[in-house]
Amino acid sequence: MKEIPSGSPSEPFFLEADSGKRFCLYHPPRPDRKCRGGIIYVPPFGDEMNKARRMAAMQSRALATMGFGVLQMDLFACGDSSGEFADARWDIWKQDLTIARRWLENRATVPISLWGLRLGALLALDFARNLENTIAQIILWQPVISGESFLTQFLRFRLANEMLGGTGKATGTNTMRDCLANGETIEVAGYELAPELAAAIDSLRASELVVAGSRVHWFEIVAEAGRSITPAGAKVVDAWKRSGVDLHLHVVPCLPFWATQEISECAELVSATANIFAEESL
Repeated sequence: MKEIPSGSPSEPFFLEADSGKRFCLYHPPRPDRKCRGGIIYVPPFGDEMNKARRMAAMQSRALATMGFGVLQMDLFACGDSSGEFADARWDIWKQDLTIARRWLENRATVPISLWGLRLGALLALDFARNLENTIAQIILWQPVISGESFLTQFLRFRLANEMLGGTGKATGTNTMRDCLANGETIEVAGYELAPELAAAIDSLRASELVVAGSRVHWFEIVAEAGRSITPAGAKVVDAWKRSGVDLHLHVVPCLPFWATQEISECAELVSATANIFAEESL
């Protein structure tokens, strides 16, 4: 991929919160450009966050060179932030976004946008839909359609690890769900998943996360050019448009970088996302 032009160095720091500190990485606008807006990156869940770090950094640098300040935050109990994952809760993560927004607003009086990947896209929508002050734009990279399906897929990681371990004993997803329903915290792929967080994820439906007053850009990743959004995604698009969402759909062919075995990148997605901010006045 073409190298992203260099701007100001990124600034690592910790933000104080009620439950400890949040590690942040701020990409300031290029010094020779006036700040056009602030953007908060909302990361995906679990190991998807680690696999996507390179793409998040590439996109952040690209937007910073265009005059935007981009804030990347490790949510509570994720990455280098405080907390144990067993204590992670959906509402705490939403509070983290409030802290991130307040920090950006105190830095410059500019419109604030959200950019979320996978489950982070649903977190961004859930956060934005109840705000009194409108979010300028919401960028969704491959948003999860159903929290229930996503959680089932996550639970299957434990099933797969048990089968690969050759123990002859594998815990089915129904059994794991029963444990969660009974208030038990379970371990999946190295993450201690609390029943409260599992229930919150389980209840998420993209079609119900309607955000009014913000321009929403949905970037759907497909295996090859010419393919369209999935039928499940198309239903969400129709539901949002019926609800008056200012939705713009973009289909981009590239690898699912958040899930590939090796760290991968997608130049087309970085360019397509940057073009949104280049073409539209905030």
